[in-house]
Amino acid sequence: MTAIVVDGLRKSYGAVEAVRGVSFHVDEGEVFGLLGPNGAGKTTIIEILEGYRTRDAGDVTVLGVDPRTGGRKLRERVGLVLQEAAVPPMLSVTELVELYRGYYPSPRPAAEIIELVGLTEKAGERVRKLSGGQQRRLDVALGLVGDPELIFLDEPTTGFDPSARRAAWEVVRNMRTLGKTIVLTTHYMDEAQYLADRICVIAAGLVVAQGTPETLRAGTDQVTHIRFELRNGVAVATLPLKARIEGGVAIIETATPTRALNELTTWALAQGLELPNLEVARPSLEDVYLELTKNE
Repeated sequence: MTAIVVDGLRKSYGAVEAVRGVSFHVDEGEVFGLLGPNGAGKTTIIEILEGYRTRDAGDVTVLGVDPRTGGRKLRERVGLVLQEAAVPPMLSVTELVELYRGYYPSPRPAAEIIELVGLTEKAGERVRKLSGGQQRRLDVALGLVGDPELIFLDEPTTGFDPSARRAAWEVVRNMRTLGKTIVLTTHYMDEAQYLADRICVIAAGLVVAQGTPETLRAGTDQVTHIRFELRNGVAVATLPLKARIEGGVAIIETATPTRALNELTTWALAQGLELPNLEVARPSLEDVYLELTKNE
């Protein structure tokens, strides 16, 4: 029930060791996020998994097969959505999907794929006339044509505006309903948090953390911030907890937010004070990511 197994993966380019003993697994049917700054080794790992680059050491299986020797039979079971893809611009959406269907032994119906990515109304449109977001949806459609068991999504929403990104997220969710396994690389932490079941963070060729978005947030030393407006006449020194002031806003950092909030509100009620715009902010996945990769 495991789609990908990576154990002790290593890859060097001359004297530079790009991947240094990376290990992780991807379960069937899950969305697995592979995150890391530029130069961390993500692209090398993905290319090894796709069978386009050889490894120096370690064991790797993709859908039960070594990608180094899987050849065409393995590639027929895998879909790729690259950051950039060049396709014939004068073909229509349907013509292009039909062209790609001819490369696979058991492709999905063209109309079904086009509907899945939300391009039904553009089925007869020439590729060159599509917007950037629509072209990216077409890239996803081409990755799904062969009805793959496993899909690699490389930075699927780079350059999208917020509404287009949300629409793309729904396309990924639609893919999950088909039972696909998805490996996602992205620089957008909100995207990873929204889509990924589990995340593996790579820095300097090493795994620095992996788990669900929630366990990653819970497993760091990031503190919770309690913020509220400090009204005129209330000195920061009178607060029951240590705080700093930024632009008239009191900020309390704490590793025990429930206890701190109880102490603060109990004090405020005793003083007959309101705490305007009271806000409790837990560490975001982006905060955790920046902490994990701060030395990269």
